[in-house]
Parts: sequence; structure tokens; C-alpha cells
Amino acid sequence: MQDVKELNLKNKHILVVEDEVITRAKLVGYFQHEGYQVSEAASKAEMNIVLANHHIDLIMLDINLPDEDGLMITRTLRSQSNIGIILVTGRIDAIDKIVGLEMGADDYVTKPFELRELLVRVKNLLWRISLTTQANNELENAIKDEKNDALFHFGSWSFDKAKRKLCQNGEQIKLTKAEYEMLVAFTAHPELVLSRDRLLSLIDHRVEAPNDRTIDVLVRRLRNKIELDPKNPEYLVTVHGEGYLFAGERR
Repeated sequence: MQDVKELNLKNKHILVVEDEVITRAKLVGYFQHEGYQVSEAASKAEMNIVLANHHIDLIMLDINLPDEDGLMITRTLRSQSNIGIILVTGRIDAIDKIVGLEMGADDYVTKPFELRELLVRVKNLLWRISLTTQANNELENAIKDEKNDALFHFGSWSFDKAKRKLCQNGEQIKLTKAEYEMLVAFTAHPELVLSRDRLLSLIDHRVEAPNDRTIDVLVRRLRNKIELDPKNPEYLVTVHGEGYLFAGERR
């Protein structure tokens, strides 16, 4: 498990924002040696240039910069993105730490610091960010899949199950509740033969006194609405002795 974690984090890009040359060089050298891609900046202005030109996963930010206070920079960064932020500072006042975390920093390290401890903090933060990103991506994909499942395209037709809308070339065709339920049943089982009994089981809770004749009537009504030639159907095909097959392929 640890090997997988290490492997996933080695391609991360860290930005060291520190005006003290020796400290900045030490941080850059150490994390490069650990396998990370590292950029550096000595001021907010340089930091903004790096951010504008690179995707940065985590910033190690000194509070005492020459052109703007690091706490204010933290607030601005957090309002614009979910980038990882570790404040690295010589201030030891607990108030600064509290304010930094309230401004949106993920972690806070005081100088002098142990590089190995800082490495662990960086790894843990990057790992948490990766898990959050993965969860968000999975949620977005689930929402996208759900929307795709609700929208069925066949031929020149689009059927939006969620909105109960059947459209051809942007023009909506009205469906009764029973016709809608029948089309839902067909589009949920494309290219499969559905017996009349099976279709009844999918719609009988919405149709009064359903029977085999009910299915035939609904199919005929749907054909009149969606088929170019209802007598020679392209989509709602009769399979003699078995039932009906929806031949509309999803696209």
C-alpha cells in the first residue's frame, strides 16, 4: 500500500515560496532529491508567474514575504482554488498558526523544522488531496452517467426519461403517461424481445385494467408517433409469437 502511495505522489509539483535564499535552496534541493517536481519563488509576484504557467499541487509558503503577507496570500489562494498550502514560518505565536489555518492553510510548520517531518506532512497532505480529487471525479462521473442514462438517442429522436420529453429535431412530441411508460420499458431493454406479459409487468401499475390488447394498442400508438412508416416499423418491431423488440440503437 505504501509503494502505491509513493508512486502516485512522485509526479506532484511543489512550489516553494520563500525569500530567504538558503532556506529556499534547502527545501528545493531536498524535495527534488525525494523525486518531486519543484519550482521556487522569492515573492508573491514570482509565485503568481509560476502559478500562471504551471499546475501546482502544493505550495510551501513563507509568511514573511517582501511584497505581501503570507496570511493574506493564503486567503487569496484558498478563495481561488483547492491547492494544498503549508505555511512555513519563523513565527512561533499560536495566534499566527490559528489565523493561518482559518485563512485556509492546510498545515503550519515553524522554523527551524526537521526536513523529514516536513516531508511526511507534504506526503500526507498530497495524499489527502489525491483522495478528495478522486472522490470528486467519481461523483462527477456518476452524475454524468446518470444524466446519460436518462437521455436516450435513436435515429433522429431523443428521449429524455427524467424530463419525460420525446423530441425529433428539437420538436417535442406529446406522450400520454402510458405511452411514456411503454417507451421507458423499450429503451431500457434495447435489442431485446419483450413479451406482452413482460411489458404488462413494467406498466400495469400505471394502466387501468391492463391486458394483451393494451400492449398492442400502446405499441400501435407509439408507432404512429415515432415511425416514418407505421405499417413497416423501423424501431418497434413485432416478433411473431414472442412479443416486441425495440430496434433503436443508442447513439
